[in-house]
Amino acid sequence: MEFIVVTRTAVSDEVFGQLVDAILAGRIAPEDALPGERELAESFQVNRHAVREAVKRLQQSGLVRVTQGGKTRVLDWRTNAGLDILSSLARSGAVPAQRILRDIAVMRRSIAADAARLCAQRADDVQLEAVRAAADAYPDPTEEFDTVVAADIAFWVAILDGSGNLAYRLGLNTLVAGYFGIGMERIAELGLGKEYVDRDAHRRLAEHITARAADAAYDLAYTLLSGLVDAQEEPSE
Repeated sequence: MEFIVVTRTAVSDEVFGQLVDAILAGRIAPEDALPGERELAESFQVNRHAVREAVKRLQQSGLVRVTQGGKTRVLDWRTNAGLDILSSLARSGAVPAQRILRDIAVMRRSIAADAARLCAQRADDVQLEAVRAAADAYPDPTEEFDTVVAADIAFWVAILDGSGNLAYRLGLNTLVAGYFGIGMERIAELGLGKEYVDRDAHRRLAEHITARAADAAYDLAYTLLSGLVDAQEEPSE
């Protein structure tokens, strides 16, 4: 098993990243034992503290477990890991990027549409004003794609904050990180970014929310976010 020698300052981050990639790509199989601290430290040419920190993060991510006798064994990420590995999964190539994109889009649509409904029902006046302001500030579709994406994120953050659902807020953070792990430019290249440039739909959604029209807000949000789902073919197994 070969690893790239680490030369960056944040050595534990680099060790962690390479080990995650090896696990997700199957180069280290479920139930395999990781090499010991000393061996890993020598392979990466780092100190054992950096290795220990990286392995601790693997355990926290549900990718390994420490078994009797001190062996650290790899777990099947499909049944043990959480959403926090999405970015690593996208980078590793263990699952086709197109499939990850579609799966993220489906989950994002479900979360965001319900958040729009809840925001219309629960948000206070300050939160409603934040949604309205984010919609008013939404840029012209001719702006740089990165600028439009940043405005879209700010818009949905305002809605999620108004929904009062912390799990939705944290979940969307992870899904967005997954998108960026694949690359927003990839979404643009695939022609999958139409929802981002639909300024009018964002403003209509804000109007539904501020009018506390919960059902209409849900329906419009679901329709708006369906574009990215429908534009992608079913992933091959």
